[in-house]
Amino acid sequence: MARKHNKRDPYGDLDREEETPVEVVNCWLCGRPTGKTIVWHHPVPKSRGGRDVVPMHPICQQTLITNFTNSELQRYGLDVDGLLANPPIRKFVDWVANKDPDFTAPLAKKQR
Repeated sequence: MARKHNKRDPYGDLDREEETPVEVVNCWLCGRPTGKTIVWHHPVPKSRGGRDVVPMHPICQQTLITNFTNSELQRYGLDVDGLLANPPIRKFVDWVANKDPDFTAPLAKKQR
């Protein structure tokens, strides 16, 4: 009886050349393609009844969390343009526009 698989490579019959292409997802806030790490963010916080999730870079999510309270995020909802009208957010998005998708940096806390 013949072997179905090579003794040293039991998965040799699988076609390894055809890997499924990775779908590139754009960040909800900055619009850049996401890198290796994707954060699924609730634009309306779960504590405020939010169910929808959007893909974001970790640094973009941290910027939103730093600059807005849950109440403010609830008011904006899924309105990206409303968030981008905020000067600190606009400044951040303009700054991060030319960075690598996996770029990360420490963020300063908002002075309240």
